[in-house]
This record gives sequence, C-alpha cells and structure tokens, in this order.
Amino acid sequence: MIRQTLTGALILASTLSVNAQKPMQAPQGGKQISDELIGIFFEDISSSADGGLYAELLQNGSFEFNLAERDGWGPGTAWRVIRPGHSLGLAQALQQDPIHPNNPNYMRLTTERVREFKDYDGWKGFGLENHGFDGISVKADACYDFSFFARNVDGKDKQVRVSLVEPGKKGKVLADTVLTVNGQTWTPYTATLRANGDCRNAALRVLVLTLGVMDVDQLSLMPQDTYKGHGLRRDLAEALAALNPKFLRFPGGCVVHGGGDGFWNTYRWKTTVGPKEQRRQLKNTWGYHQSMGLGYYEYFQMCEDMNMQPVPILPCGVSCQGANGGWEMWPTQAQEVVPMQEMDEWVQDALDLIEWANGDENTKWGKVRAAAGHPKPFGLKYLGIGNEEKISPEFVERFKYMYAKITEKHPEIVIVGTAGPGSHPGNPDYEAGWKLARELDMPILDEHYYEKHDYFETSRQYDSYPREGKTKVYLGEYASKDKKMRDALAEALYLLHVERNGDIVCMTSYAPLFARKNATNWNPDLIYFDNERPFLTCSYYVQQMFGQSSGNYYYGDCVTFEGEKTNMQEQSVVLNTKTRQLFVKVCNAAADARKVNIDLSRFSGLKKNAVKTTLAGEPDQENNFDAQPVAPVRENVKVSKKMTVDMQPHSFVMYTIQL
Repeated sequence: MIRQTLTGALILASTLSVNAQKPMQAPQGGKQISDELIGIFFEDISSSADGGLYAELLQNGSFEFNLAERDGWGPGTAWRVIRPGHSLGLAQALQQDPIHPNNPNYMRLTTERVREFKDYDGWKGFGLENHGFDGISVKADACYDFSFFARNVDGKDKQVRVSLVEPGKKGKVLADTVLTVNGQTWTPYTATLRANGDCRNAALRVLVLTLGVMDVDQLSLMPQDTYKGHGLRRDLAEALAALNPKFLRFPGGCVVHGGGDGFWNTYRWKTTVGPKEQRRQLKNTWGYHQSMGLGYYEYFQMCEDMNMQPVPILPCGVSCQGANGGWEMWPTQAQEVVPMQEMDEWVQDALDLIEWANGDENTKWGKVRAAAGHPKPFGLKYLGIGNEEKISPEFVERFKYMYAKITEKHPEIVIVGTAGPGSHPGNPDYEAGWKLARELDMPILDEHYYEKHDYFETSRQYDSYPREGKTKVYLGEYASKDKKMRDALAEALYLLHVERNGDIVCMTSYAPLFARKNATNWNPDLIYFDNERPFLTCSYYVQQMFGQSSGNYYYGDCVTFEGEKTNMQEQSVVLNTKTRQLFVKVCNAAADARKVNIDLSRFSGLKKNAVKTTLAGEPDQENNFDAQPVAPVRENVKVSKKMTVDMQPHSFVMYTIQL
C-alpha cells in the first residue's frame, strides 16, 4: 500500500488514460449521467491570483496600488527606497505620459549621488527593493526572468544593477546582473537571474548606478519553471490538474460583478487579454489588488493545458446585492442596475468574447487572440450570465435581454443562468430563478449553497427534482462549513447522491478553491498554500477521487449495505464506456463498521486486478499548515463479480476496475 501523493495522483491519471481501450456498450440497468460532474471554480479570493496561482513574485510591480483598495495604499506599497553606499536620490510616483492609459502610474528615479566612502562594503546606487508576497521564495540553481520598462528622461544611458538578495543590510547576493538602459522612450528590458542558493524570504533590488533621471514601470520577476511554461505556479497548478477536472468556472464569484464600489469596478474581460502592461488593473472585491496578470487569456490557456472546458461568467448589468453592507438589508438588499438603454454594451461584451474564443484570425476579436499567441480558436462551449444576483424584476429584465441577443446570434453556446444565493426550495431567489429558467428553457442553472456538515449528511435535494424540464443543474458553489474529516465525508455522501442524480445535475464545483496563508478571506477552502507548497484538505481528496472516477452511466443496485441503511452510508457504481473503466464508490461516514455486498455480474470482461483507494480518518482530524494527517491510500487488490468487503468507520473507498 502507498499513501497517495500529488505526483502519485498524476501518475495514476496518466496510467488510467494509457489503459483506455475501445469504447464499450453499457449493460442494461444503468442511467445515463453527465461525464462532466467534477470541475473547479476559480475566484480571486484570499490572494488566489497575485501571490498565488499567478507565478509573479513581485508585489505591485506596476505601482498601481491605491487608496480605494485599502487605507494607506499607494504606488509605493510593497516597495522601499534603498540607497546603499551613502548614495542619494529621489523616487516620485508620476502619471505623465505612461506606458498605457490602463497603467497610469510609474516611478521616476532621480539619482544624485553614487559614491564609495571609507566604509564602502560593495553596495552602492539608488533604487528600490521589493519583498514580494511575504518574501520571495528562491531555489538554488533555478532561473528567474526579470523584466521592466524604462526610459531615460535626461537622455543619458544608465547602468542598473538587479539583484536577488537575502534580507538584511549585508545579506548574501543570490543572483546579480547589470543592465544598460539606453532609450528615451518606454522600452522593455530583460535579464535572467540564476540563484546560487535557497532562500525563503529573498528580496529583489533594483539600483541605478549612474547619475541622472530614469522612469521605471511594470517590473516583473517570474520563475522560468511554471506550469507548462504559461506563467502559473507549478505546484498549485499541478494540484488542480490532479483533480482531473472537466471544466473551469472563472473569474468568480462576486468578482464577476465587482465589489461595493459601483459599475466602474466591474470585471470586464476585454481589459485582461492584451499585453500585461496594457491591462486595466482593478480593486478586488475582497479588499486588495488585482494586477490582471492572470486574465482571460491565461484562464483559457489553463483550460487547454488541463483539458478542461472553459466556463467564463460575465456580468449582466446588475450589481451584487451585498455591495457595501447590502447583505444586512435582507430581503430588499442594495442591488443597482445599468439603465436598459446601456445594456447593448454588455451584450456586445458577450458576443465579442465568443468571437475572441471561437473566431478565426480574420475576425476582429479572433485577431486579438491570435496576436496574443493563440491562432487556433479555444472552442468555447459554455457561457455564464450573472453570478448569484438577487432575482429581482430588474435582474430578470436584463438577463432576458442578454439571453435573447446571445442565443439568437450563437444558438450553439450553452448558457448558464443563476439561481441566486441560498439555492434551496423555499428561498425566494431560488424560486424566481427556476421560474425564469423554465420560462426560457434555459440549458443550465447555477445553484449555490454553503451548509454545515449535517445538511450534506441528511439532505438529498436532487432526488425530488422533476425530470421533465430541459434545465439542468450546475452546483457551482458549495462546501461543508469546516475542513475536518467529517466535512469531507459529508461532501462525499452528497456527491454520491449527486451522481445518482447525474441526469439532472450536470456539473459541480467546490468553492472557494485557494487560500493563501495569512491572507485568507473565507474558510474553508479546498487548497491552502504558502510560498513553499500547497496544503491539501480532506475535502480536496474527496474531490480528487470523484474527479478520477468520472463516467457516463450510473448503476444504483450493485452495492448493498448489511444492516440498517442510514443517511451516513451511500454508494454508487459509475461506468465510463469510453475508457472501459468501472468505479465502485462506497462511503461509510458512521462510527460503526459495515459489511458491503458488491455484485458486478452484469459487467462482462471484468479484470481481476484493480486499484482500491481509501480515504479514512477520525471525524475531527483536519489537514492544515501544521499537520496533514489525512491522505488517500492506494493498493492493488483482486476483485470478483460478487464480493463482500468490510467498510471501516469514517471512510470513503473507491475501486477502479478495468473492463
């Protein structure tokens, strides 16, 4: 037996795909279900993007932090002026003639003195220092790409020393180079820094060694070792890939329609797909800064790299009803709307996104995508309109307008609507959302809810959903409200119920996805991380087991528990006819052991050698920054068409069987 690591999970997924054979016909007794049940939902919350999945190591590299985001913030946030060797100079944040109107701030460095006095210790020059996000994690022999834009205001060439250093006045130099800035207009400069040692909290120093005046902007330090070379932090991206997700919903969440600041702060995809220095940076809904280094282009690229369907969510001219304390005004709340005469702009954003994603190089927006480095269309299938808004008459009017315009032009695009927050029967937004969905024959409706573990243990919400309608369910945000083992098992019970209803529920995604240590806005989250590594929760492993066992047919009568059946026991058997794989999943969240009878007689060609994956632990155990006691254990086992197995308490077991 082996304790499953992240690498092991990736190897398992690769092995399973290699073993895929000719597709088979499903035997009688099964129900066709969605094979896209498990996906991921990314929102920039708890510093998930900058300082997280986006691999950029410098904070506020373009000097765009501001007071609207946090009291005391400004262009110099995360930077400090340094002047070693008794050097002198002035740093000024300016906005005249910037690189681009979307990136208005830059820093002017006026160097007045660079001299060597008797206590000279090797450092001199005037400039800036950045410690990244709680320090810059540097690995020995790793290479880091430094870049910035600069111009000489006084027309004189400048020597600029760029260094990675350990903290402290005389910290060790980890990497060092000197650049020559020789242009009088904004020009990009680059260098590669190879680290000569490890350091968890390094800093980047940029020192001007020549007297005179120079402007700098858009400073960047990126590790060369990113996920598939596309700018994502490798270990965090690999943790996502190991979930074997079928789709990615982005960019939110509440981020979609902006925070409590008005429509000026709404996320608009068009300003996130061009060159990094031309993207419009925003205040984040959760109270910090979004550089948009991780934008729509990177999201679509990530989907391609991980073989996921992109599910972008666009705003529909309606604000979050919770803006600026609006949640406390229930049931009226503080929703704002765009005038109907302005809605064509929001419609056009959606139509242009479809063209950007799917159009050829001869279309206006397809040309923009190709210029960014992706001539081939991405193949967009899904498009979400709105996120968790209160289903008010104003929302309904604007949603209908967008829905009609988009489906008229692009009937091939599958529209995902929203059922508002708290998607349980009886909630007025839920009821209004479903009424609208049925009226429009909407393909998919997005439901959200967060509940304590006992809800997921006892509720079987989808068993009673009507089957005659055309609208399917996307459970887009859900989680048990803690990260203990009992919460993960409760979610496993619920997902087994979702699989049973996979003819109604077509997609699910746990939320939120990421949370940075010391910068967490919401708990629980699926993956916690610091600068060194991700910390995978118990719930992560449940999601992973379901992601690795996707299929298109469900069989509900192959597994029976001995003794009295309770809500603390659930099971499913899922067949993937494309890969000829059979997945038997059994969860016993109760405190007593159970015997389980498994009958797979209807499946011909069953191979005796199988893989058994077990996730087990005590109910109060959890994985956190200090300890990670819970992880799945994989073992090779023999199986037969009829067998009785023992299910230990507080456990979730999956058999992967080849046919």
